[in-house]
Amino acid sequence: MYGLARRDPLSEVVSLRTAMDRLFEDSFVSPMRRHGRNGERAMPAIDVAETDDEVVIKAALPGIDPKDVDVTMTGSNLVIRGEFKADEKIERERYIHSERRFGSFLRQMQLPVRVQGDKAEGNFENGLLTLHIPKAEEAKPRQIQVKINGAHGGSDGADAELEGDHA
Repeated sequence: MYGLARRDPLSEVVSLRTAMDRLFEDSFVSPMRRHGRNGERAMPAIDVAETDDEVVIKAALPGIDPKDVDVTMTGSNLVIRGEFKADEKIERERYIHSERRFGSFLRQMQLPVRVQGDKAEGNFENGLLTLHIPKAEEAKPRQIQVKINGAHGGSDGADAELEGDHA
């Protein structure tokens, strides 16, 4: 036999509130994504955008020395690794409050299109790593010439007829 389960609508509201609080904190309060067991490793926040000609990647790496960052590409697979070093000036037991994470990180992602990794360029400024990776020629959008009644589209009047039909 099946028993009836008692529904507690308040628990759903509380779990929604918890989820919203976590989303807000992850997005605005601490831009470093926690990863691994017990949130021990901090992962840099990354944005990936695509234009007609390239993929642009921005990684937030506040306080890190650019010499401590290594970027590699194999095909369309991108790897960003580095290390956030601890502040040696203050002894650990002297901290009153500390939220920053230290240690090594590794971000790996498969890019959504074929790229030319050998032509990629990177810039590191004010804690922001920006990569510009050109798309492979076969991944770029192409204009297709459409023939109308056996003629190429253009200024021969065929386009004007089509535009007139829509008005």
